[in-house]
Parts: sequence; C-alpha cells; structure tokens
Amino acid sequence: MTRPSQALIDLNALLSNYKKLRTFHGGKAFAVLKANAYGHGAVRCARKLEIDADAFAVAFLEEGLELREVGIQKPILLLEGVFDVKELRKAANHGFWVVVSRHEQLEMIEQCSSAMRGLNVWLKFETGMNRLGLDGSLACEYISRLCATKAVSKVSSMTHLACADVEGDDFSTKQIEKLMNATRGLDCELSFCNSAGVLSSKGPPSDWARLGIAMYGVNPVPGSSFSLEPVMELKSQIFDVKNVKEGEGVGYGCAVRVSRDSRVGIVALGYADGYPRNAMGCSVLVDGQLTKTLGVISMDMLAVDITDLGNSGQGSQVELWGKHIRVAEVAQYARTIPYELLCNVKRVSFSSV
Repeated sequence: MTRPSQALIDLNALLSNYKKLRTFHGGKAFAVLKANAYGHGAVRCARKLEIDADAFAVAFLEEGLELREVGIQKPILLLEGVFDVKELRKAANHGFWVVVSRHEQLEMIEQCSSAMRGLNVWLKFETGMNRLGLDGSLACEYISRLCATKAVSKVSSMTHLACADVEGDDFSTKQIEKLMNATRGLDCELSFCNSAGVLSSKGPPSDWARLGIAMYGVNPVPGSSFSLEPVMELKSQIFDVKNVKEGEGVGYGCAVRVSRDSRVGIVALGYADGYPRNAMGCSVLVDGQLTKTLGVISMDMLAVDITDLGNSGQGSQVELWGKHIRVAEVAQYARTIPYELLCNVKRVSFSSV
C-alpha cells in the first residue's frame, strides 16, 4: 500500500483567485511562483495560469529557468535580480525581466551593454522596509544610466510594502508616497501592491500588482472579508487505532494525558511532511467530522482523538488543512504564518484537479 499522505492542488481555485484579485486591483498582475509556487508546484501552476496571467514572478534565475525549460513563454520577473554577469547574460537570453535593487546590478548591465538588447528592468527603491532597494532620490539618475545603455529597452519601478498586513497600518501609505515622489515626472510603470497591499487597498492602483499568498487562497489582511478559495488540501488517513485508558499519555513526553478512555487514530503524516510539530490540540477533520490532534506531532505521524466519531478508524480520511480547516488557522495555532506551512510541504504525493 502506498503511503496515503497527499497534497491535492485545486488549479481551478488558483485561476479563480488570480482573476478575482486582478480585477479587484484594477491593473495588471504578476502571478508570483517563487518557492515552487509557495509549495504548490511552480510548473503545474504556471501551466494553468499562462493563458490568463499578465506575467509571472520568481525569486531567482534557477526558478525562472525551470519554467522556460517546460515551455512557459510569458514574461518572468526575477525578484532578486541577478548575482553575477553570467546570470545576467542568461537572463537576457531567456527574455527574463530583471529587478535591479543594488548598485552592483546596475553596473553589471552597463558592463554588458554592448552584448545585450531588449532588457526589461525593474528598479526597486528602498522606501522603509530596509531589506532591498536603491535610494529613491537618485531615481532620475538610475533611469538615465539604464536608458543610456544599448541593453535596456524598458525601465519600470517598484517597492515592497512592509506593513500592509498589519492592522491599523499607515506605514504603507508613506512608502507609496516615497515611490510616487521618487518617480514623479518619469515615464515608468509602477508596482507596489503585494497581496496584502491589494486586499487592504493601500494607495491608488499601481500599474502592476504582485499576487503571492492571496492567489493560493490565504487572505493576509486581518479582518478582511474578501473571499478566496483554498488551493492546497493536505490530506492523509488513519492507519492504526489505539485504545488509551483514562490518565494515560499520548506521544512523546506524554505531553497530553487523556481525561477519559479514548480511541486515538494514528495518521500517516508528521512534521517531516510539513505539518507543524507544535500544533497540539489543533483542529482536524476526520471523515468530515471535526476533532483535534493529540500530543506532540511526530516526525512521520500524528495522533487524533476519534473517541466521539462513531465508526471512524483505520482507513478514515483526514483533512489537515484545506477547504474546511484553513491553513491560516493551523498556522495561528502553531504560532507561525501560512507561507511557512505551505512552503514546507514535502514527502507527500502531489496531485491536481
């Protein structure tokens, strides 16, 4: 018997979320496929989105090359840009759009200007996140330098919002104002809205949104009622059942002792598969019925309480997260974020609909 743990990817939900978010934003939108499409499978997601997506975005060159190698032809933006001249040449040869957020990257383009043509550059400006970005006060100089090369055919500008998912945030407005001021009077498209920026309606619509976590069905904005469809369902089965006496412990350290005679289902999925180790007492669905995990999550398995679930037992279907148990709920219980959980899913069978 094949191990029954699996991640089911609903590609129709992915496409529906992309279209809904792009319409709500009002401009064009990058479909962000970095980190293997947030754990959902970059190739399968790109193939589903290619007809409708305006462009894709990935973190670095190798992620972009993976998509080109399977025939994806849509524009692909490299969010970290390139790390050396060799990468720059490869990026140009494959038609990638490149982010320039460091002086060294600008100098690489100037150095190679005689050997390249048609490069689409996105200048990234530092507006307050203090992670990546150039000095906005020199925007005019940077754009002039790029346009003076023979390599560059188009220059656009972007920044990244640090606090758009923070309740009561007003820092995003200040960041957007900095980008608008830096590029005022310059002929370039702008991108500043990530998923949280789109859903919290920060500032005017930018020319380009960058749709990441929201496209996969997770709303990152506290209190937002914007409806999104979960794209990943993490599933497994109960493969053994233990009858545990009142007062006995379950799992490592006997961290949980049952308060009554209990039936405990052992599920074929654990923290090595991407389910968080500290999600003790988190909600799960067994045969469509709500229950919870018991004890510390093991590397390859976890325990669930099936005492009140009638005939549930060996072979019962278990939803760890998906359309009924939201990954955001699991993440909150485990004191982390949905991004981390989704990106960490592995050692399971992936299938898509």
